[in-house]
Amino acid sequence: MRNGAGHEDRLADAAGIAAAVARGRTSASAAVADALAAIRRLDGNTNAFCAVWDEWARERAAAVDAALGRGAALPLAGVPIGVKRSEGIESFQARRLVAAGAVPVGATAVPGPGTEWKTWGATDRGTTANPRRSGASPGGSSAGSGAAVAAGMVPMATASDGAGSTRIPAAWCGVVGYKPTTGLLPSRDAAGLTVGGPIARSVADIALYRRAVLGDGEARDASRSAGGRRRRLRVAWSATLGFNRVHAGVAAAATRALGEWERCAGVEVNEAGLALDDPAEQWRALRSRPQGTPCGDRNAARLAELFAGFDLLATPTTPNPPHGPGGPGDAMSVGLTWLFNITGHPAVSLPTAAPADCGPVGLQLIAGLHADAALLRAAADYERRVLAPTS
Repeated sequence: MRNGAGHEDRLADAAGIAAAVARGRTSASAAVADALAAIRRLDGNTNAFCAVWDEWARERAAAVDAALGRGAALPLAGVPIGVKRSEGIESFQARRLVAAGAVPVGATAVPGPGTEWKTWGATDRGTTANPRRSGASPGGSSAGSGAAVAAGMVPMATASDGAGSTRIPAAWCGVVGYKPTTGLLPSRDAAGLTVGGPIARSVADIALYRRAVLGDGEARDASRSAGGRRRRLRVAWSATLGFNRVHAGVAAAATRALGEWERCAGVEVNEAGLALDDPAEQWRALRSRPQGTPCGDRNAARLAELFAGFDLLATPTTPNPPHGPGGPGDAMSVGLTWLFNITGHPAVSLPTAAPADCGPVGLQLIAGLHADAALLRAAADYERRVLAPTS
């Protein structure tokens, strides 16, 4: 498979590695050794990892191989993963991934203290680079996780998202990032805004993460009729959500991707006509007074009305393209993501064809509360029909 930058992927996806290890075509030890070699070869230019755990990872991989020899069933057997530094291996999601057979190989970089914009990962060797666009930010705060996956060092990395910190680096690095419905994972902050999630190379890997960390939890499939026949997904499109100023190239890339999906699949896209309130004040109030009363629920009510008539809401992932060292300027990179940290809706950022004047940007799909399974099925369909033909 080719990635959005046009060069060969350097490491198989998580699902492929797990299947190969489970069937005895390779071992966990070999898969982890490959990942460690990729980090040594590639991270000198990327600075995605602030620590690499060679010895521990090799020991853990050997333990996975031994468990498989005893007949253990491990759905992520031998899959090397990066772990967001601020999450660590003791986070709920990391512990679940390790229990499923994944092997953490190192800590991925996050912004250092006082880092403006929260989009540059910090390491002792320098800031984290964007593997898909020279000189551009990889996004944040899960900067190292996005860069490590995009560069082909690991197929999956843990992230966390309080305002878009999983989805933004996924968009700017041209990979996939998933924010689950709030409450499915323990909150990372008192306000309940920050939720863990994965950055991965494919939607199949995101689904594998979901099964390992969250359980199957398959809800009723609302995209099928009572007779069992699949109907057209109804997708509402909003470039701005009613309050953002969106870069023309970013909007065009997301519109083209959504249009291609509509042309080649059973998807019906309509303009949402949304006029939501800018959530900036509410988000900041919740962060500063996490036990206080929310500043209003008009956005939640409007979204509930929208999802009564549509299966999905689609937007660009960010209003702006990846910025350079000078920062985003007046653009609010979180402008299309942080509302859904307040409302709790599940969301996924998917790659689009990268405009030459923008660099990688993402298409964000949002589903109704607890419709995570349907969201990821739709994301997989988009990936198969829109991305696979040009992979």
